[in-house]
Order: sequence, then structure tokens, then C-alpha cells
Amino acid sequence: MSANIKDKYLAFDFGLKRIGVAISDENKLIAFPRDYLINEKDVFDKIIDISKKENISKIIIGLPINFKSKETEITKKAKDFGNKLELLIKLKKLNIEILFYDERFTSSIAQDKMINSDYSRKKRREKGILDSLSAQIILQDYLDKEKRIKNVSG
Repeated sequence: MSANIKDKYLAFDFGLKRIGVAISDENKLIAFPRDYLINEKDVFDKIIDISKKENISKIIIGLPINFKSKETEITKKAKDFGNKLELLIKLKKLNIEILFYDERFTSSIAQDKMINSDYSRKKRREKGILDSLSAQIILQDYLDKEKRIKNVSG
């Protein structure tokens, strides 16, 4: 599957317990948060199902790097997750590109977004809301950056 107007991008905010999920529109202009996934044994099967159903051509995985631009233990786990997903995608013969994307500050941006919007205190405490908003921020930043690059290169 080549990148075209009908495909979408998928993004993940990796976590040991929950994985935030976001998906783009078909024009790859807007990112929308989706329900989070529980990071358990069948998570890869669920991702493959979403990818097939939504015609995904690219998966962006948020890479948690610390403020000093150093990798941490969670960075390594996110990379392992992405590498396992990439292997499974190849085994299933799906044409989906996997890439990692710096996710520094996305959780704090997501928290600020929740506070400054209509999310009630109760809603802000719900598990997974922050994870999927973080995934949305990762994906939207990626989409915006991709659009700027296309505009510069013609």
C-alpha cells in the first residue's frame, strides 16, 4: 500500500500498562484520539486488526526520551515494542511503515489541554484519556511537520 488519499496514520503513546491511540483522517491533516489499548499479550493482534480495518500505511510510536535527550529504560521498552510490531507486520506481509517520534512534553501538553478544555476533574482522572490525548498530540505534531516539509519542498 503506497501512501495515498485513502490511507491513514496511526500513533501510539507507549506505556507499560496502557497504550494511547490516535488516528489521522484520510487527508492526513487531523489527528483524533481513540480508545487506549491495554498493554497485554494480545495487543499486537489488536493493532494489526486496527491497521487492516483503517487502512493504515504508517505507524508512529512516541519515543519517551528524557529532558537531557538520553534514552531511559522506558525508551528501550518502547523501541522493543516497535521492533516486535514491525516484525509482526512483515510476517503478516502488510506494507506499513513504523517510525519512532520524540514525544517529550506530550503528557504535560495533554494535561494542560484537558485542564483548559471542557474535561471535568472526574473525566481527567479516567485511565487512558491522557494516554490517547498524548498519542493525538504526537500524531498531530508529526502530521504538521510532514505538511511543512511538503510545503517547503514544493
